[in-house]
Amino acid sequence: MKGTSPAPRAAMRRNQNAGATPLPRRSRAGDPMQDFDALPASLRHWLTQAARPWSARSCRKIWIDGRSRGESEADVLERLRRSEVKTLQKEAQLEAQRLRKNLERA
Repeated sequence: MKGTSPAPRAAMRRNQNAGATPLPRRSRAGDPMQDFDALPASLRHWLTQAARPWSARSCRKIWIDGRSRGESEADVLERLRRSEVKTLQKEAQLEAQRLRKNLERA
């Protein structure tokens, strides 16, 4: 990376920090750290313990939806947990399909 300015290196590190996932990435506008800091404390804590990277905006959307329906914080966090489990299952299925295709080619 000799001769590369700090900005491209920082961008490369950000791209590598998204986790290995077969799911498509989505580009987001705005400041993700500011979005994270604006979340309720219990939701920020849940995000720090999550198995996969979540966007603060998607969590905030689920949070607002659940709270507007009268759900407790615990209920909304449980909904997020279930959503995460579904996402992990989807990732596992996609990875299994990829491995099967690779075996068929071999």
